Amino acid sequence: MGQIIFLRHGQAKNNTDRILAGRTEGVPLTETGIKQAEHTAELLEHMNVSAIYSSPIQRAKHTAEIVGKHNSIDVTVDERLIELDMGKFTGMPYDEIFTSHGNVFMKFYNGELEIAHNGVETFDQVKKRVLGIVDHVTENHPDENVVLVTHMDPIKAMLSTIVDLSPVNLFELIIANASLNIFREKEQKFSLSGLNVMHPSRFDQGW
Repeated sequence: MGQIIFLRHGQAKNNTDRILAGRTEGVPLTETGIKQAEHTAELLEHMNVSAIYSSPIQRAKHTAEIVGKHNSIDVTVDERLIELDMGKFTGMPYDEIFTSHGNVFMKFYNGELEIAHNGVETFDQVKKRVLGIVDHVTENHPDENVVLVTHMDPIKAMLSTIVDLSPVNLFELIIANASLNIFREKEQKFSLSGLNVMHPSRFDQGW
């Protein structure tokens, strides 16, 4: 029985600035985000990880490199782990988007047509590519523990395939920066064994 460990990137500048960065290049980790990644690297030291795959986006790739260096594992970049394409909303402040278009995240999880019409990748499309990398991992790393470094919505996409979550549940669920979200796989069946797993020191810091 192997474990597929989804790791959200550490805190990045778009998180503190409350900007919907999407696939924008040049959005770095903050100093806090680097420390979060270092703490997570220490956690993974005890989990017998055999491979690390990462989104190509800077904030995820940097997180993966910190984890990989600490655990002496090379990082493989895979486009299927990329942040979702936010279309015309890319680079906009959250408050501005909500004022002009309402709760676009609820619309995203509901699969409303307005999302695709604004050039935003649909939740079904995110699920499809995430399940593609998961299939790759289970085929190529049987009974191994593999880390996939990505973003919040790809992790929610994986969660929603094995747990019956409503759009409201999906919207309200926060996947913490640099947290581990652990799925066990056996005979092509998945179970959730860890959600928002973090270094104990993080729980005193409001994440």
